[in-house]
Amino acid sequence: MITRSRIALVTALLAAGALLAGGLPEQPSPAPARPTVEALWPSAERADLRDLTVEPLLFLDATTAVGTVTEGGFVRLVVEPAGGPARELRRLPEAGEPRFDNLTAAGADLLWTESVGDRPVEIWAARVDAAGAPRRLTADTGNVLFYGNQHDLVVAGGRVHWAAGDGDDRTEIRSVALTGGAVRVRDEPGQWALTAWPWLTDDVGGQAGTIRMRDMDTGREVRVTASGAEWNMCSPSWCRVMVMSGDGLARIDLMRPDGSERRRIAGPGTQSAVTDVAVLDRFEVLSQPRPDTDLTGAAGLLVHDLQSGNSVTLADAADVAATRDGMLWWSTGDREAAVWHTLDLRTI
Repeated sequence: MITRSRIALVTALLAAGALLAGGLPEQPSPAPARPTVEALWPSAERADLRDLTVEPLLFLDATTAVGTVTEGGFVRLVVEPAGGPARELRRLPEAGEPRFDNLTAAGADLLWTESVGDRPVEIWAARVDAAGAPRRLTADTGNVLFYGNQHDLVVAGGRVHWAAGDGDDRTEIRSVALTGGAVRVRDEPGQWALTAWPWLTDDVGGQAGTIRMRDMDTGREVRVTASGAEWNMCSPSWCRVMVMSGDGLARIDLMRPDGSERRRIAGPGTQSAVTDVAVLDRFEVLSQPRPDTDLTGAAGLLVHDLQSGNSVTLADAADVAATRDGMLWWSTGDREAAVWHTLDLRTI
């Protein structure tokens, strides 16, 4: 398995599912008070989960987590609804150092990848309600290329798709039916990653110069060129532009890939909190370093709504933030007494 990140210089500015600490020469001036979720989005589905027993990898809704529990010599993948018993999906011996990754929901199914020791990465599926046995879709995954974002597995047209390859000159876009069966392989010249279906991107973040995106259905290509003082990360709908100065990050802009609708969404005291650009084509998740961030790793967490132009405070000191399938979750407190918080962006 290859896990790639070509972020280079802006590694200290972006996060792949975690808030990054510091990196700026000065602490920003106190920002004016922002509206809260309760005030601006009173109908949004959200929760504060104090008794979660799993290490969450995905939230199906505001109160239902999917994650792992290690006990009794096994690593167990379970669904844990708030106030209800956990439902086991799969278990593997702890001695093999198993990993469950790339969880995503597709209708009544939950999909994930498994890796154990030197075995090839496998793709599995199970019903969300845990009815019936989990099923292995394939072990014919190739030399997988995972980038730590929500597009490492993409479900479209009744199939699950992923990228694989052995070098920079060719990328395999592989897929298997949700019912299992033979794997289809499509060769794409160059190095590519999956993004919002059916698009490919030739970079997964923080790239100076030109980023290419290609529509696999039509062959259409879009090129986004950054100036020497900018680092871009793009989806087919939006690009995050990290504008640099001699002192570091000067501001964060969002724009369309063709350069239109460009707007400033954050100043020098703010960083990107998650890798995915403009979640649901609407929400940019940001972090705000605190005076003690270098020591604690915690930072303020906020969401900028591209539709209204508002930035909403979620937490004054969050430790971890992640997004997938339109869900946003983060933790506060210490490891021994962590509280997990959720916000279903699909309900706003």
